[in-house]
Amino acid sequence: MTLKIRIVDGSAPYEQVRAQISEQARSGALPVGYRLPTVRGLAERLGLAANTVAKAYRALETDGVIETRGRNGTFVAAAGSAAEREAAGAAAAYAERVRRLGLSEAQASAAARDALRAAYGE
Repeated sequence: MTLKIRIVDGSAPYEQVRAQISEQARSGALPVGYRLPTVRGLAERLGLAANTVAKAYRALETDGVIETRGRNGTFVAAAGSAAEREAAGAAAAYAERVRRLGLSEAQASAAARDALRAAYGE
């Protein structure tokens, strides 16, 4: 696992850790079942506070990218299926909400497209 934190990058260090681990898990560079370093170990290696790495790990666990198995450690989960299930659930909730608001399919699609573009910095 290779992580590089760039302080001048402008994004928070925990977000850089989260994004890099997520991308490496998604690309297969970190295979399903790969055991991640402990929070303290990774923090030490990167020169970060343990709370910073812990925050990144919590976000990754919420996203379904990693799973913690108690004292056994933290491992890369089958992220694709968990992420896709969560996205489908969020999309269903969004569809129900815009239907109740009385928006047309075109209006709802335009709002979702705008939100996605903003989220991806386009």
